[in-house]
Amino acid sequence: MILIDAVTKRYPDGTTAVDRLTLEIPDGSITVLVGPSGCGKTTTLRMINRMIEPTEGRITLDGADIREQPVNSLRRTMGYVIQHAGLFPHRTIVENIATVPRLLGWDRREARTRALELMERVGLDRSLAKRYPYQLSGGQQQRVGVARALAADPPVMLMDEPFSAVDPIVRKGLQDELIRIQGELGKTIVFVTHDIDEAIKIGDMVAVLREGGKLAQYAPPAELLSAPADGFVEDFLGLDRGIRRLSFFTAAGLELNTVPIVAVDSTAEQLAARTVPQTPYLLVTDTEGRPLGWADAKQRAAGSEALIPFGHSFTAGRDSLRAALDSAVLSPTGWAVAVDENGRAVGVAAQETIAAAIRTAHLEQQATGSASGVADAAPVDA
Repeated sequence: MILIDAVTKRYPDGTTAVDRLTLEIPDGSITVLVGPSGCGKTTTLRMINRMIEPTEGRITLDGADIREQPVNSLRRTMGYVIQHAGLFPHRTIVENIATVPRLLGWDRREARTRALELMERVGLDRSLAKRYPYQLSGGQQQRVGVARALAADPPVMLMDEPFSAVDPIVRKGLQDELIRIQGELGKTIVFVTHDIDEAIKIGDMVAVLREGGKLAQYAPPAELLSAPADGFVEDFLGLDRGIRRLSFFTAAGLELNTVPIVAVDSTAEQLAARTVPQTPYLLVTDTEGRPLGWADAKQRAAGSEALIPFGHSFTAGRDSLRAALDSAVLSPTGWAVAVDENGRAVGVAAQETIAAAIRTAHLEQQATGSASGVADAAPVDA
């Protein structure tokens, strides 16, 4: 565990970047520091590896004051990942990843073997090993940065907005990769971001800091969303925090309607059997059961092949109520399309059905102990 104990960082001009901050960062978890610009997130992170020395207070790692360790030795026990990866441009990818092991005295072959293993772990093909950073995309470079931070198997990883410089699609992939790797390795990770969605998605604990480096709230993501400590936290979370909170409720028990699902080659009799007053639209699938779009039931029966886009689907049994609600809201018919792991349609759900499931989820949460019933949960569709 990392303990930040009443730590203050004050600069000679009188600026206080961090003000008597106290945090217990659990072992083997991802703790996210989030907040507006000037709240001391990066300063706090850099005090953990002594890139910045605190003015007051102390920081301990497993009970030992970090100031009692030689600074170089301390930093080699902590992986460090920054924006744009910070790679050495004159070294190949495999050489970049092997940097810290080589500094620690590993022989070249051992360090190279470790680097190649880590390339696969972070989702990079070994064929990239001899390339240079400029030959990789931004997302690939960030994966190299993560691999380099993991190379010497450090117990602690510090990550300073590592994914903020890439596009949203690549960013989501990197977040998913980090969650997967953390599930395998169980590192103690301190992660800085200004993006509350990123904090909620990847964090086991989230520390919201206000300007001047003061702690506003420290809680698991679900508790943060359900019970903001004050108006500042509530404003920072945004008006859609209720929607974000649905990420912690599974859609596994959602009632699905299979009646309006028809194959693209269905006969007139089959179409008639699937058409009921409650569902004026039919979900048309290909011959393997994958959704193609919605069709007006009467027009389909009259021979029309016109289809209305269905928006996007959600995966039954895996995704959250947030994903199901989003699917329904984006659907022109107001019905969410549920698919299995292979993308085959298994049912549809009306907005009213999803709303009822949300009410039930809230009641079940209250019955099991209010926010504590969800506080330790991870987002269902992380």
